[in-house]
Amino acid sequence: MPTEKPRYTITLDEEMLKKIDDFRFENRFANRTQATLELIRIGMEQLEKQKAEAKSAQKNKPSAEAEPDK
Repeated sequence: MPTEKPRYTITLDEEMLKKIDDFRFENRFANRTQATLELIRIGMEQLEKQKAEAKSAQKNKPSAEAEPDK
């Protein structure tokens, strides 16, 4: 039965495809789609982490007004 999930196509070079295939086999994914989805998930989690860290750093950064005049 066909999936109701949205689909889209990407084009990549041979080097990127090899990296995805290597990741797939090293982690025993059944197919490229599963491996690619996992790589996307990992990347999205990393982006969210970086955004949270940047937001936290901005929050903790002392304002220019709080610095004494020199």
